Amino acid sequence: MFNRLILERHQVWLYLGAIVGGLALGIRDPDIGPLFEPLVWPVLGALLYSTFTQVPLLHLRDAFQDRRFLLALLIGNFVLIPLLVWGLVLVLPDDPALRLGVLLVLLVPCTDWYIAFTQLGRGDPARAIAVTPLNLLLQFLLLPMYLWLMLPSEQFASVLSIGDLARAAIGLIGVPLVLAAISERWIEARPERGVWRDRLAWGPVPLLAIVVFLVAATQVGVVRDSGAMLLAVLPVFVAFALSAALIARVLTRFLSLPVSSGRTLAFSLGTRNSFVVLPFALALPAGWETTVVVIVLQSLVELFAMALYVWWIPRYLFRA
Repeated sequence: MFNRLILERHQVWLYLGAIVGGLALGIRDPDIGPLFEPLVWPVLGALLYSTFTQVPLLHLRDAFQDRRFLLALLIGNFVLIPLLVWGLVLVLPDDPALRLGVLLVLLVPCTDWYIAFTQLGRGDPARAIAVTPLNLLLQFLLLPMYLWLMLPSEQFASVLSIGDLARAAIGLIGVPLVLAAISERWIEARPERGVWRDRLAWGPVPLLAIVVFLVAATQVGVVRDSGAMLLAVLPVFVAFALSAALIARVLTRFLSLPVSSGRTLAFSLGTRNSFVVLPFALALPAGWETTVVVIVLQSLVELFAMALYVWWIPRYLFRA
């Protein structure tokens, strides 16, 4: 019987097909880009809303119940991972759009599909869900500081001070976030309304497939022109995935966490919030299109890495 877990388990192939299909359509009809570009924003907004409804936005206090796990998560996601990303960026070609894309996507921890992969990898989904509101809040607060530290001052001022970024943050992140919080309050008011959360949970995978299809179709020229440079970033994404798991292993042993918590930590450190930073990349001025493609590329690499995690984490790195 087909269910949501099967859909999430095989989502990598859906996204891969969407990217290939989008590129093929863009190559066949280069004029399709201007027609598809206006569609990206509403679909992305719907994606963010459906994803935020799966985050317990009104239960932030639940994140503080397991203090040791929370400490490991905060040190890993907001201290050690940024230091790792800073080092990885230094080996990249000196292309501002490429480096910005890597920074944007690797500095923000995931708040959605890492829960599904935690379940598949025999972690602790309840603990994963509990910390998602805190992860979401802290990444929004700390991302500007990270970029200020890691980008040259002239790039930071020219790219991140424009009004389009503020509009993207309010319109494509703020509005869905508020609507999701209102929806959560409405759903929790009556037990029978819980079915709506389950129905909304079907949205992220197909909506993300539509988003990457539209982005691929509209950015096919960027992919063609930046192909060699994009290949240079692949080893960085692979190195990140492997290093994140090893960092989780070190933190788990140092803080004496249970095996299930260590697995959950590994999936949190190894997954990134690509679709949340996508609005910022799409709002960048002309000449920064490579940033968008880098973010989509990372999400695809990450999905293959998660397929490896699901096998590697419980059998070898965090064996019971």
